[in-house]
Amino acid sequence: MSRFIKYFFLILLLTFSSQQTLFAQENPEDIALVDDEIEDEFYESLKQRAIENYDKAIVSIEKCILKSDKNPVFYHELGKNLLDLKRFPEAESAFRKAVDLNPKERWYWNGLYDVYYQSKDYQKSIPVVQKLITFDKNMKEDLVSLYMYTNQRDKALVLLKEMEKEMVLSKIMEIYKLRIQESSAYAKPEKKELEKAIEANPLVEQNYIDLMLLYSDSNQEEKAFDIAKKLAKEIPNSEWANVSLFKFYLVDKKGKEASESMFKVFKSHKIDMKIKQRMLNEFLIYVANTNTLNEELSKAIDYLQSDSKINTAKEVGKFFYNRKDMEKTVYYLEKGLKNDTEDFETLMLLMQSYISTQNHESLANLSEDYLELYPSQSILYFYAGLSNNKLTNYKKAIDYLETGLEFIIEDLELEKQVYIQLVESYKNIGNKKKEDYYGLKLQTLAKKNK
Repeated sequence: MSRFIKYFFLILLLTFSSQQTLFAQENPEDIALVDDEIEDEFYESLKQRAIENYDKAIVSIEKCILKSDKNPVFYHELGKNLLDLKRFPEAESAFRKAVDLNPKERWYWNGLYDVYYQSKDYQKSIPVVQKLITFDKNMKEDLVSLYMYTNQRDKALVLLKEMEKEMVLSKIMEIYKLRIQESSAYAKPEKKELEKAIEANPLVEQNYIDLMLLYSDSNQEEKAFDIAKKLAKEIPNSEWANVSLFKFYLVDKKGKEASESMFKVFKSHKIDMKIKQRMLNEFLIYVANTNTLNEELSKAIDYLQSDSKINTAKEVGKFFYNRKDMEKTVYYLEKGLKNDTEDFETLMLLMQSYISTQNHESLANLSEDYLELYPSQSILYFYAGLSNNKLTNYKKAIDYLETGLEFIIEDLELEKQVYIQLVESYKNIGNKKKEDYYGLKLQTLAKKNK
């Protein structure tokens, strides 16, 4: 492969190898690699990460570090792969090294925050988020949450009051503020006072919210539910009433009613997208456990496709993939790929799902289409060859498989699978010479693996 093509796909892979979680971040750095060997290993690391071979990605990036141990980009890439493997102490060390080498780069701090957040080390997260606020003031919400998780309510309240001067608090921040103020350290309205206030003026929404929180905190869920229903009756357009009703309906296993409340919230422009995503997650689990309301789930995902931070359909597809429900996996991954046609992870998962469901025609069409975008991706040639073999298009399969061999770089498993398919292709067209040739290649490769 020419140096230009490798570099071009190196940049492409930088785009598609970012961490795929609900809080995934893109890495915007421009990489300047001068050593050919380092460039090859870095390219290999990104390629392996793109197909979720995190162990192999780590091996390659560690080779880069051995040759250039002052480049923070390498430690950042190492940290991301270690984090995906849940090797938290090692990931922390890698991100910390990146930060030490370049403390002005936000994404290195963000990697460190991801480690602490996923490992639930909220105390360590606090100074990192304080640093991240210098890059993005919106991180103040994360800091408030961390103060709440670590029971530092005084600090949370001070920060909330500071935020109120600068912006309108989101619903979740309002909830935190209410919880702090209703705790024993602060004066709080009594339940009877709130009940009287609601009677006197039934159109003040905040009184209902305060009363629901008080009942919920004292484990009086039925009474909280009654207040939510009363709020919905008195103020039919109350978004917050439907957020509460949704949760209560799910607890009571009233999925249809829950979905109706959920859609009312999703139509609102006042409710924060994070709250909508949490509601969808709860509804998704309900649908998966009961195998009901599948149409409502699909409709809900369409509502949230405008979320620029999360490819909702893709995440739902991954959820069903982990549950081995391939029919639903394919449905949602197809929606996810349509929403973001350049997401390589979604593409790979969808192709694997097509194999599991024996949807060979779709696999052939998809792999052939994407080869036009990524003409040096060997895995795409393999999928195109495999699918065409299954469809008895043996000559077409041979063309893809033999072309794909030219792009395989130190991937013995993929090379083996290509040889297996080529043996199958030539056997079916009656070319014994070529069948034996690739059979011998397969045997030679097997000896290397011993």
